[in-house]
Formats: sequence, C-alpha cells, structure tokens
Amino acid sequence: MKKILVSECLYGGRIVRYDGGDKAETNPIFVKWKEEGRLIPVCPEVFGGLPTPRPDSQRVGDKVIAKTGQDVTSEYTKGAEEALRLAKENDVVCAIMKQDSPSCGSKHIYDGTFTDTKIEGQGLAVEYLRNAGVKVFAEEDMEAAAAYVAEHDKQ
Repeated sequence: MKKILVSECLYGGRIVRYDGGDKAETNPIFVKWKEEGRLIPVCPEVFGGLPTPRPDSQRVGDKVIAKTGQDVTSEYTKGAEEALRLAKENDVVCAIMKQDSPSCGSKHIYDGTFTDTKIEGQGLAVEYLRNAGVKVFAEEDMEAAAAYVAEHDKQ
C-alpha cells in the first residue's frame, strides 16, 4: 500500500495552522486513506521551528516574509527540506497539500501584499517536492489524487 504525504492541517488532530484554526479534511476518500494508515502528515512551518499560532506569511519570489516584515525564508526552507525527507523516506506515491499556503499551495498562493490577493504559484515545500518528482495535488483535487493513487497501487 503506497503512502501519501499530506499537509498536517488537513490531517487534523493537532493544531498547526498559522491562525490556530482547523482545516481537517472530511472528503470520504481522504478519511478512508487516513483509516488505512496511508497518510504521512507534515507541517513544514512547524518543522521549520515556527510557533502556532504565528504571524501570517506569504511568498515573495524566493523569500517568505511574515506580515510583521520578518524574513522567515530559512524556517520555511528547513521545513520544506524535512517534508521532502519524509516523502523520500516513506516512498510516497504523491502529496495532497493545503491550497494557498506559502509552504503547501500547489496552484495558488497569496501575492505577498497581505491584501487577500491570490496569484498562480506554489509554496516552498511544494516546490521542493515537485523538483524531486513528487506529484502534488490540492485538497480540492481529491478525485484526481484517488485515480493517481489507484493507478500506482497496481504497479
């Protein structure tokens, strides 16, 4: 049974989001995978040493900047490296990551102006995963992820 890397805020059970909120995924496909023990939860921000809650951060080019103005690129980089290490260690078939995050966004991220403006882009951890050949899905693409996993389970 192939493993799947997932954003820990989607996995649920531990508060890791910057705002202290909860975004646990309830899609039946995801819940089934969780029950099967397939999911490997990761929170790159927490892995990088950032607290919960923490100031909102957004990706600006190659940097990640907190709303306070602090450059948190090194923490995000450390977390992205740890997420990639766990993906490799567990030989994951793919990843399902939280959309819009400066770490985990796979289609869109916030533009760095802190005005709720989204742009096409990817978070730092997703960039690391994709550069290593890991297929990444957003949580709204669960059916596509399920088809991808089913195909690779046959191999």
